[in-house]
Amino acid sequence: MKVLKYAVLAVIAAGAGLLFYKKVYIPKHTFKTTTVQKADMKVKIEGVGNVGSENIYKVSAVFGGRVNDFNISVGEYVNKNQLIAKIDSVDLNKQIQSIKENIKVIKANIQSLKADKESSYKDYLYQEDVLKKNRKLYQKKAISELEYRKYLTNRDVAKLKVSSIGQKIVSLQNQIKQSEANIAALEEKLKRYTIKATVSGYVTKKYISNHDVIGNSQPIIDVVSPKDVWVDTFIDTRISGGVKINDKAFIHLRSGKNLKGYVYKINPVNNAVTNEREIFVKFNKTPVPFYLNEQAIVNIKTADLKNMNTIPAKAIAFYSQKEGVWILKNGKAHFIPVKILSRSGNKVAIDKGDITVIIPDPKKKTLKEGMKIYND
Repeated sequence: MKVLKYAVLAVIAAGAGLLFYKKVYIPKHTFKTTTVQKADMKVKIEGVGNVGSENIYKVSAVFGGRVNDFNISVGEYVNKNQLIAKIDSVDLNKQIQSIKENIKVIKANIQSLKADKESSYKDYLYQEDVLKKNRKLYQKKAISELEYRKYLTNRDVAKLKVSSIGQKIVSLQNQIKQSEANIAALEEKLKRYTIKATVSGYVTKKYISNHDVIGNSQPIIDVVSPKDVWVDTFIDTRISGGVKINDKAFIHLRSGKNLKGYVYKINPVNNAVTNEREIFVKFNKTPVPFYLNEQAIVNIKTADLKNMNTIPAKAIAFYSQKEGVWILKNGKAHFIPVKILSRSGNKVAIDKGDITVIIPDPKKKTLKEGMKIYND
């Protein structure tokens, strides 16, 4: 009876083992395999980034004050030297007007002095003529020395008066020159109360509203030139090594637009944390309107490769800190390092051929050296 019992248990255990072998062990050790295929590859490297700008120009006020005539909108195109706003400059205008009024008064005084000078000069000529006549009389002893000196003094006083008036006129003329220089300086300063665009482009940001009070050198808008717009993208350093300046690129914007571009700049320093390389791609023709920080997918065409040994990209594995593939040989798994020559989409080109490659499956047994493999 006991023998029969043990026999039954043995049969059950064997059945369970067979069932486990067929339902668990074999499926967990069954992997899809593929062979190396010869194929041409259009190598494209994909990265994700955002629309940005090489330069963002801040238009600022030189002097602070209340802002007037500021009617610019975000998204509006402005031309270089276009009037953006004015700073309230009532005090400066009052100063200029006051100086101009003072110049008018000075000019009127000059005209009056010129008339006095002309009259005084006539008097001087008269006194000179009288002196000449009396000099002859004095020489003939017809008049006394005292009388002669009186005529001489009258002539000298008349001459001095003409000279004095002339000096006053010159002084007033110098005052006019100084006043005009002051006006020029104030008008130059007044120009700085006028805010103009420093570059042609689109307004991407407004910092203030009309009639706000601002400080010296405070920015009021940001302007981006279309020629400066780019996509700032990050690409894994393992696949970005072949990217070169001026490589063709295809840009897909989140808004749905598909555009052509080119590699404009490559950051020489990789990101040590993410192991990514920053690559800047510019548009052949910048879309209008454009939206800074809009997400974009960039595909960069780096080469057309002929007759390459290709396998699915998902076949690439890491084992013992090496990159390679698992191959099937004599029913067992063996890891071999490979050199990846290029990547394109879901394919990679490798330096090995004539091998049967195992496709790793995270839902199945972790591949190990010498592991028994069943293939589909």
